[in-house]
Amino acid sequence: MTPANILGMAAVKGLQMVAVTDHNAAGNLPTAQKVADAYGLLLIPGIEITTSEEVHMLGYFPDVQTAVNFGDFLREHLPKKKNKPSLFGNQWIMDEDDNILREEDALLISATDLPLKQLASLVREAGGVPVPAHINRGSNGLLINLGMMPPDIDFTAVEVWRALPCPHGPQQGRYVTHSSDAHYLGDILEPEITMDLEERSVAAFLERLRKGA
Repeated sequence: MTPANILGMAAVKGLQMVAVTDHNAAGNLPTAQKVADAYGLLLIPGIEITTSEEVHMLGYFPDVQTAVNFGDFLREHLPKKKNKPSLFGNQWIMDEDDNILREEDALLISATDLPLKQLASLVREAGGVPVPAHINRGSNGLLINLGMMPPDIDFTAVEVWRALPCPHGPQQGRYVTHSSDAHYLGDILEPEITMDLEERSVAAFLERLRKGA
């Protein structure tokens, strides 16, 4: 799952755009952008953020540098614990030729100390769009974890795991996305999900999410 392999597989499968959303970090996005450009893919820069409630929320950003800056901010809000590569695997930052540039030693699998509402606001302030991830799946899904959509956070989009049922209420009025959430190359979806955009750009993607259903 190097940046080059992820974007290469996306190109082989015929995708036109792909979001790369590492957990609580964005260090590999500059390389992902280079590879995406080489393959003619539209890269959506993102981060899968773990809130203090242990909810996974996707933050989609207008450009790579904004995402990288947000990742640096998140690092300061993670527990001061080091990663254990023997247990959780290596957290490498790599170049487009799969050379290791450095290794992230913070335990990125941890939850930040920032609550969902605050993180959603911070993502918007950075020009991005917050989207609760796989709301109907796993202990980190919003509906599983909190049992409801928070009424005081105006999410315009949600991600739903297609393999499981999901109540209609949380989807009503919101743009619903489905993604591969791939942690292995073979899990990257075929080009079977479409999105109507005004133009092929990150800005148009973000605006579509902001409009809701």
